[in-house]
Amino acid sequence: MDQPRHDEQRKTVSPIVAPGNLAAMESTIRQRTRRVLDSLPRNETFNWVDLVSIELTTQMLATLFDFPFEDRKLLTWWSDVATAIPGSGAMASISTWEDRQAELGKCLTYFTRLWNERVNAPPGHDLISMLAHSPATRNMAPKEFLGNLILLIVGGNDTTRNSMSGGLLALHQNPVQFAKLRANTALIDSLVPEIIRWQTPLAHMRRTALCDTELAGKPIKQGDKVVMWYLSGNRDEDAIDKPNQFIIDRARPRQHMAFGFGIHRCVGNRLAELQLKILWEEILKRFPVIEVVGEPTRVRSPFVRGFTHLPVRIPG
Repeated sequence: MDQPRHDEQRKTVSPIVAPGNLAAMESTIRQRTRRVLDSLPRNETFNWVDLVSIELTTQMLATLFDFPFEDRKLLTWWSDVATAIPGSGAMASISTWEDRQAELGKCLTYFTRLWNERVNAPPGHDLISMLAHSPATRNMAPKEFLGNLILLIVGGNDTTRNSMSGGLLALHQNPVQFAKLRANTALIDSLVPEIIRWQTPLAHMRRTALCDTELAGKPIKQGDKVVMWYLSGNRDEDAIDKPNQFIIDRARPRQHMAFGFGIHRCVGNRLAELQLKILWEEILKRFPVIEVVGEPTRVRSPFVRGFTHLPVRIPG
């Protein structure tokens, strides 16, 4: 979406991740993180993706939407439906693109009910109420409403969820870095952006050129569809020192493209970093060792760089 509608709609939802709100949410995030980590099995193999990454991010997303907590796993499901290839992995039951559209229609129906409840109630502090009461978004057509929902669901779920799994895997594959972290937990502050850079949970975005231009000697015509590979940018040797190495104490750890850039920069970037920071603070307090005991299973998607399974074991 272009200006001015882009900024008008962005301003509708951005207050939910304002610094004051993040400070208010921190204790809830930490409490939930402690509860999830304390409930993990010991001396047996389990799927880190299911028990930690999905559980923590889905709880957070349900809070942001004020979504019925007992139905929160639907948010994970709709995120998977929106981004994975039909017939693969978690999408085995969705065999065609038509099935996918039908399933996303169920998402729209569910959220339309929540919208109707909240548009007739006093303004609240959740995303649906914000959308329903803002002049910039309250008259959205169903297709635009669904588009905004999927943007918020995927942005709030797939990104942090896969960084939670990818960070553990990266530290397992780089034991020297893991030892460095255990010796100096203050490195969590630079670990978090390095995880996000290394994982790059969303590989690309696509834009449409508004005018003829030239980029790096290549002509781009008005109307051309241009793909921006964040993953490639995060491995750019001209911009990042030793980009193909996982280094948790980089001098400039925030120099990465995983959140995008400019007016479309991820609106929830600080919330994502806060969730990852708290997770690693609480992990290091509890677990001297977390063993990755098998190969991960990855999401089959050209868009999301993620995991469906990461087998781990915590000695106890």
